[in-house]
Amino acid sequence: MTDLQDVGAFVAVAQHGGFREAARKTGSSPSQLSEAVRRLEAGLGVRLLHRTTRSVAATDAGQRLLEQLTPALDAVATALDVVNGFRDRPAGRLRLNVPASASKLVLPRILPPFHQAYPDITVEVIVDDSFVDLLRSGCDAGIRYGERMEQDMVATPIGPRQQRFALAASPTYLERHGTPKKPQDLLQHTCLRGRFSSGAMPPWEFEYKGKQVLIEPNGPLIVNLGAAADLKVDVAVAGGGLVYLFEDWLQPYFERGELVPVLERCWPAFPGPLLYYPGRRYLPAPLRAFVDFIQAMRW
Repeated sequence: MTDLQDVGAFVAVAQHGGFREAARKTGSSPSQLSEAVRRLEAGLGVRLLHRTTRSVAATDAGQRLLEQLTPALDAVATALDVVNGFRDRPAGRLRLNVPASASKLVLPRILPPFHQAYPDITVEVIVDDSFVDLLRSGCDAGIRYGERMEQDMVATPIGPRQQRFALAASPTYLERHGTPKKPQDLLQHTCLRGRFSSGAMPPWEFEYKGKQVLIEPNGPLIVNLGAAADLKVDVAVAGGGLVYLFEDWLQPYFERGELVPVLERCWPAFPGPLLYYPGRRYLPAPLRAFVDFIQAMRW
């Protein structure tokens, strides 16, 4: 019978797109994973992975095998996790896929008390602002906003129930260029913009005189939203232009006087983030503990 460890090695390499990344995720070495995949291919008599010096990709046979193995291995992991119910406290690994905003504004308040309550659970956080397939990424749960939720998922609020986008500039910038009085004035100002990994560059949204106003501002800087948002803030602090970002992200700069709120009466509010995970009957013990923990928290 094929060694299940070899099967697991193949799945890890195929899911992570290479031996080095799979080794980093699994705690193995690239050479160990490579040898395990070779044994599996030899035993099955078919090539499962295309290997080049730069990349690794599943063959047609490998892709078909991966599709069949993923739910089966999930079932094995779920069965093994049942023994967690016989422990004094749950243990294991919890993998979360979250956007940069959640890693900065939500998780820092949750993780310290969660680790104190569950010291045997290791939380691995993957920061990714793109849309991901949780199951294929190997994550147990994710954090996203409602409009970017995967179908057939269970969702529960995590973090603040309501948030706002804020507009800000440094005192120096406002002294030189004046303070905008209405959203349309931003078209005459230097604005620091952001772009999603998909390439989309969202407009700046405001609520003005009871109506939604969308502004497509201009400016000398465009950064990746999430990954480089702090660069945008730093440039704004240095007097380089206006920045539009989560209010909670900018709040420390307001408190220190490095940035000044602009058009505050027009800032739009929106529902806070959600923790989402596959809607299966049995949840792994680490995920169950995390869900129960955040549902008991008060924000």
